[in-house]
Amino acid sequence: MQVRQKLEEMAGQLTPAERQLSSVLLADYPFAGLEPIQELSRKARISAPSISRFVSKLGYAGFQEFQQKLVRELKQGLRSPIDLWEDHAIDREAPLASYLQRIEALNADLLNRVSPAQFDRVCELLVDPKRKIYMIGGRMSDSIAGFFARHLRQIRREIYHIPSDPEQWPEYLLRLRPKDIVLIIDFRRYQASLERLSERARDRKAQTIVITDQWISPCAKGATELLAVPIGSGTLWDSYVPAFALVEALLIPLAERDWDATRERIAAWDELRDEPKEGIGDQGE
Repeated sequence: MQVRQKLEEMAGQLTPAERQLSSVLLADYPFAGLEPIQELSRKARISAPSISRFVSKLGYAGFQEFQQKLVRELKQGLRSPIDLWEDHAIDREAPLASYLQRIEALNADLLNRVSPAQFDRVCELLVDPKRKIYMIGGRMSDSIAGFFARHLRQIRREIYHIPSDPEQWPEYLLRLRPKDIVLIIDFRRYQASLERLSERARDRKAQTIVITDQWISPCAKGATELLAVPIGSGTLWDSYVPAFALVEALLIPLAERDWDATRERIAAWDELRDEPKEGIGDQGE
C-alpha cells in the first residue's frame, strides 16, 4: 500500500496534530515527506519526535524507512516501457485471455480507489452550469481528455479541450474565472508542463481535478479532487482502460442529471451535424 493510501485510510484514527501533519504531507505529496525531519517539523508545527511516532503508527520502523518508501514510489512513477519489460510476465500461450484478466483486476482495483462519495463530488463539479470546464492530458493521456471533452460537449455548454502546445495556453488561462474547472490527466513519466499549467490555473482561483496513477503526478498538488487510477498491467505497456472506464462512468450520471436538457441538446446537436444526404457516403459514429 502506498503512503498516500495509508494516510487517507487512517484519517479517522489521527489526533489533531497528526491530522495537521498528514495535511502537510498530502498537500505536496510525496515531496513534503522527503524533506529533512526538522523542515517538516517546522512546516507542520509538530515536533520531530512526534513525527517519528507518527510514521511508526503508519507501520514504518522510522523516518528513514518512511522516506525510502516515498523514494521507491517516485521511481515507480518514472519507469518507462523498457523498465517495465524487465518485470513483465504474460502467458505466451494465451496472451489475450491473460491480458483481459489483468484488465479485469485493474478495474476491480479502480472501484477500491475511487469511493462513491468522491465520484459524486466530481459529478457535482462537472455538472455545475456556472463553471466552465477545461481539459487536457499528457502525451498519450490527452486522447482520454479529448474523448471526455467531445462527449461532455453534447451534454452541456462551455467545455474546452486545451491544445497540447503550451504557446496556446495563455488564451485559455486568461479565460479562467474563479471556480472554473481544469481537469488534467497525467500518468507516469509525468509531463512537467502540466504541473506548471496546474499551478497557473490555481493562481487564477480555478479548481483542478486530476486523474493520475497510484504514484501521483506532480500536477496533483493542491487539486480539489485527485482520482488515482491503477495503470500497471504487468506488461511493458501501462493500461489506460481503467481511466477510460472512469470517464465513461462519469458521463452517465452527468447526462442523466437533467435528462430533458441533455436530450434537447443532443437533438439540436444532431440536427446541426454536417451529414451527407441519405444514400451518399457512410454515416454513423
